[in-house]
Amino acid sequence: MSDDNKYTFENEEYRHTYWHTCSHIMAQAVKRLWPEVKLAIGPAIKEGWYYDMYPPFTFTPDHLEQIEAEMKKIIKENLPIERFELPRDEALKLMQDHDEPFKIELIGDIPEGEPISFYKQGEFTDLCAGPHLDKTGRVKANAFKLIANNAAYWRGDAQRESLQRIYGIAFPKKEELDAYLEKLEEAKRRDHRKIGHDLQLFMVDELVGKGMPMFLPKGYTLWRILENYIRDKELKAGYQHVLTPCVGSVNLYKTSGHWDHYKENMFPPMEVDEETYVLRPMNCPHHMRIYANQPHSYKNLPIRIGEIAHDFRYEASGTLKGIERGRHFCQNDAHLFVTPEQIKDEFTNVVNLIFDTYKDFGITDYRMVLSLRDPADKHKYHDDDEMWNTAEDALRNVLNELGLDYTEEIGEAAFYGPKLDVNVQPAVGAEYTLSTCQLDFCLPARFNLTYKDSESNERTPVVIHRAILGSLDRFMAYLIEETMGAFPTWLSPVQAKILPVTDRALEYAETICSKLDALGYRAEVDTRNEKINRKIRDAQLEKVPYMVVVGDRDVEGNTMAPRHRADGDLGTMDFDAFLAILKDDVDNKRIK
Repeated sequence: MSDDNKYTFENEEYRHTYWHTCSHIMAQAVKRLWPEVKLAIGPAIKEGWYYDMYPPFTFTPDHLEQIEAEMKKIIKENLPIERFELPRDEALKLMQDHDEPFKIELIGDIPEGEPISFYKQGEFTDLCAGPHLDKTGRVKANAFKLIANNAAYWRGDAQRESLQRIYGIAFPKKEELDAYLEKLEEAKRRDHRKIGHDLQLFMVDELVGKGMPMFLPKGYTLWRILENYIRDKELKAGYQHVLTPCVGSVNLYKTSGHWDHYKENMFPPMEVDEETYVLRPMNCPHHMRIYANQPHSYKNLPIRIGEIAHDFRYEASGTLKGIERGRHFCQNDAHLFVTPEQIKDEFTNVVNLIFDTYKDFGITDYRMVLSLRDPADKHKYHDDDEMWNTAEDALRNVLNELGLDYTEEIGEAAFYGPKLDVNVQPAVGAEYTLSTCQLDFCLPARFNLTYKDSESNERTPVVIHRAILGSLDRFMAYLIEETMGAFPTWLSPVQAKILPVTDRALEYAETICSKLDALGYRAEVDTRNEKINRKIRDAQLEKVPYMVVVGDRDVEGNTMAPRHRADGDLGTMDFDAFLAILKDDVDNKRIK
């Protein structure tokens, strides 16, 4: 990096140093305002910083405003920031004098012989490894913002103190801050939780449980459309669908290896009739047993087993996010049992299925990642270097032969094998994985799966794990945020809403609705005693693609006046003309 960029936000190290300094300025402001607050930790993070604190009250937006004002004073004071080290006993005494119990605990965790460093700015001193800027005045007073606060357990332990975490963001220029804040507002407007609530798609109920979303009629209609869509596509591609239980014995997961590598993400075991069961976090062990149910020959491979499967994972409460990340979700899962010679063709077919699906949904902003193991991590990954080298080389060779652009990321593989992840970039927020395809030489061996080759020798198949839509829940969340609830007509829970202008037109409206329903379209009649402008406005808010206005003249002339939510009034026409528009929109999966 050139010297010109060394002290700019293009330099990640400088950016984090800047944000780390902001966290100390924020902590100093809090201690000036409320000396009784105890400090925990305050790191720079991917975007901005946070500081965990233990106040005898709950921070409110008014408190954040006061903290911001005090931070600006500290920045204006341009206090020098000085680093110093102390021996362990002196470091403990300093934090005892400052009455900072969390800092005292942190000092106790520092190994003997390692330096114990502090940073001082004015009257404020904090235990910290650094680094920091040299003066508080380096931070731009008009280009930072405290953006949120929430609860956080000390050291992530639910049995420990419940702290309060304040998040902040800062930039070298006010214009950059303004752009970032606008991005946050756009994210709020697109938040699938708000839109899902407004459109009555799904709900979360505390009595049912955190991370256990429930789909309402319109949301489940969208769910069924997605489920039928991907199942039909898979059937045409030679998949066989199965249905397996949502629980499995602990021994099943011990055999697969998930118990050793994944049990911290699983719900606690259940004892039933002297057997131990768990809610399943994934479906591959069940599918392995289905394959093992009968003998196989190379002649009937590949075998493609698919399932829309309900799974359960223990996710920390702080990570739960509507239907994007829950403790119950439904995977569009499949496992392909193949010979080594079939890997390339089957993997190619999966990639083509991903691309074909993305075309139907208008998904164009994505990148492909080859996720590999970290050879140094012997706990996270199945320990078999030869297997890993074979699997990674096989997957890499297939990607290269297909001419796909991809990047490699160490430490992102599944515990049993490397994978291709397709990461989408949503309209707002960070990218995340939507589809995945994994190559597995491990689980077939662990389950002693075999097939007879052309010479009647027993060989072990290779398994390709793949999910095209990922989980239906997350895919739906993605669609909601991308479209802001204005789904393409073929996906909309309600495709057409018939709006009678008067009660005299109600029977005619019902007739139109019945005819659309009989043809397989999703239509409703607004029977409320409201003015037509109110009905149109409400249908717009519901993001219905087509609003069909019918009045007395339409009843007499057997016509209608359809409107499109984006294009407006389409003119007066008869039923067949409107049906042709609707049919073209749906059959061709128009993306408007």
